[in-house]
Amino acid sequence: MTRGGGAVALVVCGALVEDVRSLVRSRAWDADVYGVSPLHHLRPERIVDAVAERLERLNGSYERVVVVYGDCGTAGRLDTVLRRYGATRPAGPHCYELLAGERFAEITRARPGTFFLTPWLIRNFERTVVRPLGLDEHPELVSSYFRHFTDVVYLRRAPDPALDRRADEIARFLGLRLEVTDSGLGELERRLAELVEG
Repeated sequence: MTRGGGAVALVVCGALVEDVRSLVRSRAWDADVYGVSPLHHLRPERIVDAVAERLERLNGSYERVVVVYGDCGTAGRLDTVLRRYGATRPAGPHCYELLAGERFAEITRARPGTFFLTPWLIRNFERTVVRPLGLDEHPELVSSYFRHFTDVVYLRRAPDPALDRRADEIARFLGLRLEVTDSGLGELERRLAELVEG
């Protein structure tokens, strides 16, 4: 692995790569960004393996390595891998919590059957949800897969008519109520800045 020139390596869930690259530019961080496929969220054990593989390739190449994930269903196994390589990550149970902050706990406590959308997930809904679940060929399965869900919460960075319309279409496709929450970059910027700048 050839180092890209930064002092910090950011190993990032692919669903957050655009946001993290934006932060690197706006805050002028001396950092290189390495994405990991967001499709691993469908099987959290793959997150652990993919991050471990990336950390092995980066090992010794940077002063610091920050992994931009929540626990994301790995039941602590991701943190075990991070300790092995001396890497850190922002605190939090899930990538969505990094964006929604305190609202994430409020929403999931009050409405545990909430399906979260981000701009990335809206743009990639077909390839990350519809096709992997076979809903393109069997849309009747939507009611089975999503029978315990009640709401869709769109964590919106900024108003975007095209994304807003698509979020509404997705909610209707799933048969769920839509709520739009303007999260911006939520806790992601604050927590990541503490690790990169601190």
